[in-house]
Amino acid sequence: MTPVLETRRLSKTFTLHGRGGAQLPVFAGIDLQVRAGECLALTGRSGSGKSSLLRCLYGNYGASSGEVSIQHDGGWLNLSAAAPRDVIDVRRRTLGYVSQFLRVIPRVSALDIVADPLRRLGKSAEDARASAGEWLARLNLHQRLWQLPPATFSGGEQQRVNIAHGLIAGYPVLLLDEPTASLDAGNRRVVVELIHAARERGTAVVGIFHDDEVREAVASRCFDVEQHRNA
Repeated sequence: MTPVLETRRLSKTFTLHGRGGAQLPVFAGIDLQVRAGECLALTGRSGSGKSSLLRCLYGNYGASSGEVSIQHDGGWLNLSAAAPRDVIDVRRRTLGYVSQFLRVIPRVSALDIVADPLRRLGKSAEDARASAGEWLARLNLHQRLWQLPPATFSGGEQQRVNIAHGLIAGYPVLLLDEPTASLDAGNRRVVVELIHAARERGTAVVGIFHDDEVREAVASRCFDVEQHRNA
C-alpha cells in the first residue's frame, strides 16, 4: 500500500540562544513511512526525541534538514517547505493531532470545542454539535459538562475533550501524543477501540504510547527514535 506520510533524512537541532547559540541535536537522518490503516508507535526513553519528532510531523517544529511529506489533495506536499496557508489547509482536512494537553479559547464550551473541526469543514452548527455530543458521550464525559468550558475539568476530562476534538473529523492521518496518559482503565479501552476504528477506516496513525498495554493493543509496528538520536 502507498505511504501517506513519510520523512526523508529528517533532522532536528535546537539552537539555545540564551546559551551563546549552543546546538542541541535531538535526532538526525530519520527515514520513515506510514501507510493507510497502520499505526506506527514511536518508542525510546524519555528525552529521546519522540515528542519533537511528532511536532515536526505536524509542522509545529521546523526541520533543521530533510523533509516531511504528506498525501494531500491527491498529491504529495512537502510540509517542511509549505506555505503557511497550505499547512493550515492540511491541518483542516488531512492531518489531525492529539497533544498531551488541551489548549483552548477561554469560555468556549466543551461541546463547541469538539464541534469546531467539523464547522471548519463546512458542517452546520447543529450537525457539528450533534456529532460532538455523540463523541463526548462515547468517551463517557457527563452531559452536564458539555456546555461548560473545560479549563476547570480534571485532567482526564480535559483529555477526553482533546481526543474527541482530534478524532471527530476522521482525518486520513492522525498524530497522537500519549492520548491515554490521564485516563482510567475504562476510558483507555474506549480510546483503544476508537484507534482501531480509525485504522479500519484507513487512517494512518503515528503515536507515542507510554502505556505498554495500550501500545501493544494498537500498534502495527514500532519505530525506535533513540536509535536515530545521534545518527
